[in-house]
Amino acid sequence: MRAALWLLALFGIAAAVALFAGNNQGTITVFWPPWRVDLSLNLVLLLLVAAFMLLHLALRGLSALFSLPVQARQWRMQQKERALYGALLDALAQLIAGRFSRARKAAQAALMQEKTLAALDARLPQAQQVRVLSHLLAAESAQALQDRPARDAHLQQALNESVDRNALPAPETREGVQLRAARWALEDRDAPAALARLEELPQGAQRRTLALRLRLKAARLDRRTLEALETARLLAKHRAFSNAAAESIVRGLATELLSSAHDPAQLMSAWGHLESSEREMPEVAIHGAQRMALLRGDLAIARGWLLPAWTRMVEQPQSVSDSLRVKLARALEAGLDSVDAEWLARIELAQRNNPRDPNLQYLAGMACMKRQLWGKAQQLLTQAGNGLQDAGLYRRSWQALATLAEARDDTDQATVAWKRAAQTETP
Repeated sequence: MRAALWLLALFGIAAAVALFAGNNQGTITVFWPPWRVDLSLNLVLLLLVAAFMLLHLALRGLSALFSLPVQARQWRMQQKERALYGALLDALAQLIAGRFSRARKAAQAALMQEKTLAALDARLPQAQQVRVLSHLLAAESAQALQDRPARDAHLQQALNESVDRNALPAPETREGVQLRAARWALEDRDAPAALARLEELPQGAQRRTLALRLRLKAARLDRRTLEALETARLLAKHRAFSNAAAESIVRGLATELLSSAHDPAQLMSAWGHLESSEREMPEVAIHGAQRMALLRGDLAIARGWLLPAWTRMVEQPQSVSDSLRVKLARALEAGLDSVDAEWLARIELAQRNNPRDPNLQYLAGMACMKRQLWGKAQQLLTQAGNGLQDAGLYRRSWQALATLAEARDDTDQATVAWKRAAQTETP
């Protein structure tokens, strides 16, 4: 459609020129004494148009001639800029490929190209980021080559370049350099340095998933269990791990926090730092109760910690593994000397509701033995001794039966019980 309109316009112009020039009888007389020149108006118009075009072409030619040095300089700048970005990409490619020496040389070549451009007054809009990334790639290569002096030198230069007040602000670039520095410190097993690098980050950057992962590793390496636990909680909220992995990490850190207590007061303080969901984890509650018994603390408090795990084992036995049932039985056994009537009733009721559970038989039998109910204790412990799969509980059950037999002066039964206790494997 546009071509048709242009064709119609050309036809119109041609017709107008033909009408104007075809019947144009005008003349122009030029007097140049002693000469007189008569020219037609059409010829004068053609000469004017030709002169204009000639003058225009001449000016264009002169402009192109005088701009040749500028164009040559621009071409050289473009070549150097292409070489700069080529060296930067080559450094990145070599680093990914594991050729660290070549990557460092390419990064240094990029820095040299940038310096050359700066000396020629060529201002690149991304000059600051180019310098920072080049130093960062060189430092990463030096870290892989275990050249720590070169790494630290390039790192410091990258940090200095990232705070250049004359360049465009690029906070992400500096944050990236600080995160890499924290990672290098972790690779060197220098947890305090890694945490110090992370503390230099802005508040918002400290809550990013990558920063939290680094903080978790550094805190665990530096044995800052409480800080590591708080970081793991944040990572779990950010869904940085799967549900199973997050639960496992939090459970391990909670257990480690309880293990770091060296007296009952510290243990109570550590327990207070745990969230309700963490306290209800059977592994955590059992470990806390065992730690309380080891530190000779208040076992009534420990039994209170075990109540959610006990309820879960009684009401949902399929959700508790055999190893946890054994650990729970051991944790409750440690406090049977001071167990109250309420807990005795719980143990007895659970054993009645699950009469074939050897762990509950063992626990109820030991409770009866502590209360000097010899007959019932012997019955329950005998049943437990024939069904227990855990070697420790199996051995202690027969030791208790041997003690009961010796109290009755039943030497034969005591000998049999001691022999069964001496067995290294459960039947």
